[in-house]
Amino acid sequence: MSTTHDSDPARSGSPLAGRRALVTGASAGIGAACARALFAAGAEPFLVARRADRLAALSKELGDCPFAALDVRDADGVSARLSGEAFDLVVNNAGLARGTAPLPGIAAQDVDDMIDTNVKGVLNVMRATLPGMLERDRGDHVLLGSVAGRQVYPGGNVYCATKHAVRALYEGLRQDLGGAGVRFTTVDPGMVETEFSDVRFKGDREKAAAVYQGFEPLRPEDVADALLFAVSRPSHVNVGEIVLWPTAQASTTRVTRED
Repeated sequence: MSTTHDSDPARSGSPLAGRRALVTGASAGIGAACARALFAAGAEPFLVARRADRLAALSKELGDCPFAALDVRDADGVSARLSGEAFDLVVNNAGLARGTAPLPGIAAQDVDDMIDTNVKGVLNVMRATLPGMLERDRGDHVLLGSVAGRQVYPGGNVYCATKHAVRALYEGLRQDLGGAGVRFTTVDPGMVETEFSDVRFKGDREKAAAVYQGFEPLRPEDVADALLFAVSRPSHVNVGEIVLWPTAQASTTRVTRED
């Protein structure tokens, strides 16, 4: 990996300098923003996502950092590629939403996609990376949750269930591994303008754009900034939960929009 950053005083003087940081779902949106923020703060990103072409472009931007085209749903593939790596920081970010059909009409494939990615995928990454952190008695494992893991909204049914599961996994990590030297954080944003809605509406750009009309949503960089704050605290400080809302969003069901 390139070490051109070593001559940058801002990077070398950072509390994250030299820390190996795995970021899943790094090909776009929040994942890409987190990778950029961590790199700027001195960390050494390791990028994971399904789209190899996007990973290659981001890797080049970030000093030719390592990357792997992986689907977090592939438990064997994740284990084979990541279990042997030593990470100081994991951003367990990969996730998606499919559709807005009410129960019980949601398509079976949409259910599988969300549960397999948002819950099983998160667990696959945990199983591959946490044992090494525990052996070294240090590290940060950050889960990208959502306010949908705190409040349910119409049409969100299964997606909200998966994010409630992520919140439960965060609580479980704290109960099972508290005091083991690894810090656990969940970052739960409200509406963030990314490709999220494009995926949810399966490429219907008009519907996706309407989600963010009439107010200023969060940007991926806002979420990355919050994450950076948490993982750069002194080792005795664990920022456990961060909830971010756009100023115009009061809840998962209430957004003040301009006419």
